[in-house]
Amino acid sequence: MPLLDVEAVVELIRMEYAEMPELKLTFWQAQRLWNLSEELCRRALAVLTGSGFLARTSDGRYVHSRSSRTGVTSWRRLET
Repeated sequence: MPLLDVEAVVELIRMEYAEMPELKLTFWQAQRLWNLSEELCRRALAVLTGSGFLARTSDGRYVHSRSSRTGVTSWRRLET
């Protein structure tokens, strides 16, 4: 994947979760799926959780906030 800025990565991740709203990924799965550096992946996921688009489940997976049911931790919490 060519070098991307955080805004482009955020848009890419938004599109993927919009297409597959039941997608549930750990940080490391997301980083590998989109072939991102650790820093860029962290920043993009922080933007998406901060905006409420994504939420984190109790087991650390990132889910689309509309598809999250139970086990979601703080929306703004970013841990790996």
